[in-house]
Amino acid sequence: MISRQVLWGRIGAHVQHSLYDPRETTLAARRSFLDRFEKEADPNLTLDPAERARRASHLRRAYFLRLSLRSAEVRRQRANRRQRQNGGGQ
Repeated sequence: MISRQVLWGRIGAHVQHSLYDPRETTLAARRSFLDRFEKEADPNLTLDPAERARRASHLRRAYFLRLSLRSAEVRRQRANRRQRQNGGGQ
């Protein structure tokens, strides 16, 4: 059952999306998220901008690959749990 709080949140999100373009409302957050990789790649801003961007691109890819790996691990653990709960394939 969905709580009232969740429903009010969904209603608010739909109203906001009806009034504004979501790309505009999330622009600052997306920019900040992506900037963190450039800051991690070159915290002192000593690299050439192209090299900083190249390194940031690899850090970003590694970040998303880690997320993917964790997601796969969690799915595998859940599947194993379900299998054990259902008799373990006997």
